[in-house]
Amino acid sequence: MVIDRLWETAVQAQLMTATGGLDQILLDPTRLSIVALLASTEWAEFSWVRDSVELSDSALSKQVTKLAAAEYVEVEKGYVGKRPRTWLNLTDAGRAALGAHVAAMQDIVEQAARRAEEHGPGGPAERDKGRRRGAHRESGRSDSPQW
Repeated sequence: MVIDRLWETAVQAQLMTATGGLDQILLDPTRLSIVALLASTEWAEFSWVRDSVELSDSALSKQVTKLAAAEYVEVEKGYVGKRPRTWLNLTDAGRAALGAHVAAMQDIVEQAARRAEEHGPGGPAERDKGRRRGAHRESGRSDSPQW
């Protein structure tokens, strides 16, 4: 059991490294929405989460099962009066995974911005700026192909 848990942790760490630190479980927008919603509260009722992320009962149940298997969400079942209820809570591991995932996304955006700055302008509009249309005609070349 302990070896299995260590193996799963090692595999997940390799996946996060391969994907720039993004959490494979949280790459799904629905699961990310659920975890982000749960991060803002404690022990949310299933129906409130369902309505907030606009899912059916079965779709939310499927996603919660995956999140619970990853130990990101804990599920508590009980009763209010005679009515059965299910509550969801984000675990410390889920909170940490969300924080790391968001940080990895911010890093990707910042790296892209830095690369864009380093590259500078130079798209087609910039390349053509200052160049007369058909200026190469003087060298005997034409704008249109010679068929």
